[in-house]
Amino acid sequence: MRIIRTAGQHPALGDFFGHQQLPWFRLNIMALAGLVGVISFVFPETIFASSADSSPKIRIRVNNYTRVTPAMLAGAEREAGRILDRAGLRTVWLDCPAGPSTADSQDPCRKALEATDIVLRVLSESTQNKFQDTAFGFAVVPVLASVYYDYVAHLASSDGAEFEIPIILGCVVAHEVGHLLLGSNSHSGSGIMQGQWERGQIRKAMMGTLLFTPEQAKLIQAEAQVRMRLQTRRPTSVLPTTLTSGPKCSTEIHSSFSI
Repeated sequence: MRIIRTAGQHPALGDFFGHQQLPWFRLNIMALAGLVGVISFVFPETIFASSADSSPKIRIRVNNYTRVTPAMLAGAEREAGRILDRAGLRTVWLDCPAGPSTADSQDPCRKALEATDIVLRVLSESTQNKFQDTAFGFAVVPVLASVYYDYVAHLASSDGAEFEIPIILGCVVAHEVGHLLLGSNSHSGSGIMQGQWERGQIRKAMMGTLLFTPEQAKLIQAEAQVRMRLQTRRPTSVLPTTLTSGPKCSTEIHSSFSI
């Protein structure tokens, strides 16, 4: 073993460490590593809390009005959460009943929207809206996102691959949530915020590489931080009265798709 002597080191120390096996030193290092492993297993939040807590967080209330199964919806939420997490945003998913919720006043689905809340509607298909069959979904800034499950299912079935549904649906959800955080005019020439998706975007989605750009990630984090500060100042808020008439953004599918 080669010993590199630092400035001011006593020559005898170099000779000592160069010839001794130091079993006690190795044992102490192993014991220390084991202790750190135990602590991180028992108290993972203590080890990793600082990095997790530094990221902004939003809560997404999900209303499912379709026949999509809970398992598929959960898969879409995981994929959307992964994409948003890559942009530096933590998400909490709250699945709410599509119809009238329980009479429990403590039910979070019945409480007024907070500044860090976003509402996501999973609808069957586009009906009587200007986007017609070219839309995967739309967003009404600042809190309402809607996605169309039937179009996603049709696209996947045309490829004979139902396993694609949660991934594609999750990407569409992330896109529409992105509109709520980035603003109405937030389509871009690359990444998940492209306005028109072709086969190349779907391939990237399946590979897990259809993501927000670094610039978009910074803007998303900044907007989420603003909402978190508003949440601190005003614990609760009401659903905006302009929800159904605010600016809309859509996810379109290119005409080359046979859907």
